[in-house]
Amino acid sequence: MPKKQELVVVEPSKLDLLTKEEAALVSKEILNVREEVQDCPYLGEALKVLPVRGYRSAIGAYWNAVVDDLRQKIIHRSLDLFNKEINPKKKIEKYEDFQDYVIDNDLIEGAYKIGVLSWEARKLMHQARETRNLFDGHPKSSDPGLLKVLNLISDCNKYVLSQEFPPSIIDISTYLQMMDSADFARNHVAVDQAFIDLPAVYKTELSNRLYTTYCSESISTDLRGNIEFCAPILWSSLTKDDKKQIGKRFDKDILEANSSKIERGLGFIKLVGGLMYINSASRKVIIAPLIKSLESALDDWEEEGTLARQLQPLARFIPDDLRQSFVQAITRTYVGYKGSSSSFSRTNFYSNAAASHIREMFQSFDSASTDCFVETVKQDSLLRRRIKEKGQLNRLRILGNILLESEIASDDASYFLEALCDEDATEEFFTHVLPKLKKN
Repeated sequence: MPKKQELVVVEPSKLDLLTKEEAALVSKEILNVREEVQDCPYLGEALKVLPVRGYRSAIGAYWNAVVDDLRQKIIHRSLDLFNKEINPKKKIEKYEDFQDYVIDNDLIEGAYKIGVLSWEARKLMHQARETRNLFDGHPKSSDPGLLKVLNLISDCNKYVLSQEFPPSIIDISTYLQMMDSADFARNHVAVDQAFIDLPAVYKTELSNRLYTTYCSESISTDLRGNIEFCAPILWSSLTKDDKKQIGKRFDKDILEANSSKIERGLGFIKLVGGLMYINSASRKVIIAPLIKSLESALDDWEEEGTLARQLQPLARFIPDDLRQSFVQAITRTYVGYKGSSSSFSRTNFYSNAAASHIREMFQSFDSASTDCFVETVKQDSLLRRRIKEKGQLNRLRILGNILLESEIASDDASYFLEALCDEDATEEFFTHVLPKLKKN
């Protein structure tokens, strides 16, 4: 353990010395630093000049200790990130580069931006920097008093010299290399900790790197799987602007019309829950073919199951001009038809695989989608023919009850749904509530 330096009051009577009370104040404050900082030569210099009221020199020496500490913490935190934030004339690669290419103002700003200094520490270190520039940099300035020196020492100790080194920031390229391995630990806590302390600029870069890598043709299954694990964790800590940027990148991929890349990009967007950040035109390009395919696949149970599964994560983001056809297609699919089979004892036929997905889609309906359901029941001639059968009407009522329970339907829609779902008033529903179909 390094021996603490002590403030020694020298004896020569001709020197203007600190009083015992002043010496006690300085001694108490000056060593209120981390243990490993106590043998810093700059602090030693301050200790030498303070007993004889060398306040200018003490301010300069103490500020040098702060600058040294900030440089070391920045190197520990991330030189790469510091370079990105400050953009110095020359890339900072080692300690000595700070001396030639980074002024104190940029040092403080960079330390703040990469998480070495807090917002409050940044403000007070700029004040300390101004104090040093005024009294140590300009000899013709008025003489600083002991209170001025003690205030500077106190702030520098509290916000810098007593503070431990911050956690190191992951290097993105190195981290991606780690992810491209079966040995990468899929530990939610560890991954969250690696991402949560990242400054905004690193999160932006990492989110874009993950998207680019995931959409690449040359990606290993290990890396793809690890991105699928990590991306949602990172996404939860991104700003709305970062999320919008990824959405815009996918919109651009849509325009390039590379179907394989679009499929991979959509996989990423659905993985992180980013559909709200892509524009309506992109959604239409993705969703319209699925709706059309579901319409064409009516009563093809296996295909209906596949398409319903693909539509479910998109259901909350259906463009307005596709909403009616979407609701009609999934309603028809869910209701099914009455038939007979020598292989099955059942008479109600529908896609079991599609049914659970459609129920969940109905649970996410808004009032506009509910209105589309009511309109479908009123106007779809195929559906009207099918619900004349009790089994198909009961299945339609399941969907109606889901919408009733959501309590978001308009008054007119609620009246219609209540009539539909009232099993004791079936005849009245068909004769008085359902409108007559127009003849073609």
